[in-house]
Amino acid sequence: MTLDRMFWISKEKEIKKAETTDVYFLYTKQVLKKHKIHKKVIMEVYARNLPFEGNWGVLLGVQEVARLLEGLPLNVKSMSEGEIFLVNPRSIIYEPVMQIECYYDDFCPYENPLLGLLASNTGIASKAARYRLIAKDKILLSFGSRRIHPALAPTSERAIFVAGFDGISNVLASDLLGVKPVGTMPHALIQVFQEQKKAWLAFDNAMPDDVPRIALIDTFFDEKAEAIMAAEALGKRLTGVRLDTPKSRRGEWRKIIEEVRWELNVRGMRDIKIFASGNIEEKTITELIDLVDGFGIGASVSGAPPVDFSAKIVAIEENGKMVPIAKRGDVGGAKAVYRDTTDFIDFVTLKQGEPPSPKYKPLLKNLIVDGRIIGELDDSKKVREQVLQRLKTIEGKEPRIYYKV
Repeated sequence: MTLDRMFWISKEKEIKKAETTDVYFLYTKQVLKKHKIHKKVIMEVYARNLPFEGNWGVLLGVQEVARLLEGLPLNVKSMSEGEIFLVNPRSIIYEPVMQIECYYDDFCPYENPLLGLLASNTGIASKAARYRLIAKDKILLSFGSRRIHPALAPTSERAIFVAGFDGISNVLASDLLGVKPVGTMPHALIQVFQEQKKAWLAFDNAMPDDVPRIALIDTFFDEKAEAIMAAEALGKRLTGVRLDTPKSRRGEWRKIIEEVRWELNVRGMRDIKIFASGNIEEKTITELIDLVDGFGIGASVSGAPPVDFSAKIVAIEENGKMVPIAKRGDVGGAKAVYRDTTDFIDFVTLKQGEPPSPKYKPLLKNLIVDGRIIGELDDSKKVREQVLQRLKTIEGKEPRIYYKV
């Protein structure tokens, strides 16, 4: 086969037509068609475990799923884009994030791309949201798009931005989101000039005033020495300094940063911000949060593991009525999810069940009815605001799920 594209990536039309699906779904569709089986079912999408600590995640990819399924003969209820969902690995009862009523032969090829859209988006957003909570009011910048396939850069950066990061560096993603990209300078710039001061002054001379002057201070000399050099070279035009200290030299990283902070302060430059980048993890933020003003975070977020969502049939039509059905290890019957947002407690019951009290609100809402999108597909900036508000709600609480049949 001759490759009809420059890169090994799916085209939007191919995703929309479910051409990226697994072949066994096509086998299934062929078998059902040959035997003239056209059964209405209800499927639920859920996760039993998360690839990181804690029992909550940030659901993302709902809007893309809506676009994927738009026009198909089905109905979809879903949690909102950016909603926090819960898991309980110790219980057989799960919390569905999405519910699909369809004829299975119509839907089955779309299961693969649907799960993929949710899995990777949710994994990245959930990881980024954890960084946001740990970092509190510190600046978080995403520098991770170079660690993933370029085709995935916009969706990865969107997930990180929506989850609460203050800025992203990828140019295309920033353009699509309508935000200004952020960044400093690479070591290569300083190496080409072969002298730190020349590189910093050249950057200052070339960049417009709205680009912060953040000097990279660990290229040739000790970080403290280069911090002093940057302060002397740029003076009041210096916005901040960035330490990208190699991992092999980080045994004294906190002390190094303390030195930098001290030397800037004694020169009357208390307003100069200090940024740390390179292999930043949650533990790093915890250890440096009192010293550092912001963090540039890369692969630990952009390359976050996906959430292992499953889609299973829980009800099937028999004689005009939907009856519960489940495979071994699952529970049958379409479900409803309600939340007490004050204490962050979720209640799972059957679809026709009632919440335990009026303060519990439903989380599964109509997204698609008869193939038409009726749910609101909010702007990414609005979704981000909603995620940040939800993170404030969950902070300091122990979210949990209980159920009743």
